[in-house]
Amino acid sequence: MTRLLLVRHGETVDNVNQIMQGQTQGELTQKGVLQAEELAQQMRDEQIDVFVSSDLKRSIDTCRIIAQSHGLPVVQTPLLRERDWGGFTGRFIPDLKDETWPDDIESITDLRARAKAFLDFISEQYPGKTVLAVGHGIINKAIQAVHLGKEMREIPRMTNAEVREVKLL
Repeated sequence: MTRLLLVRHGETVDNVNQIMQGQTQGELTQKGVLQAEELAQQMRDEQIDVFVSSDLKRSIDTCRIIAQSHGLPVVQTPLLRERDWGGFTGRFIPDLKDETWPDDIESITDLRARAKAFLDFISEQYPGKTVLAVGHGIINKAIQAVHLGKEMREIPRMTNAEVREVKLL
């Protein structure tokens, strides 16, 4: 069995300012760094074989902080990137409430397909290992939904630096 510890990155400047980050790099706030450091402290005695991160800066930075105490490198993959919000990227979230969604937003079907590809990647590359993977709120939700055979709305929102365990057979 492969054990996947799914983590959402620490708090970012755009989280605080309610900006739709999507696939922008993002920058951790001081609180986000502290969240990652606290999680690293909690996970320091945990047996983790591999650290994987989205290739976006906010996730890489979070993952590196956690991986540091284990002395392991961070593997990056675009499969763990946040949902592509297209024309909504960089916009103030409260302003989007009544707007028509642009056609360039990544579809739920495509997002779920990417989540499945990520789960397949982990199962194939790291069978029987414990993998800590730092991603983003929506892609992490999609990964859990695909794994559990549920709709995304059935998966509770992850907070910054939260960990959820997924067991892959």
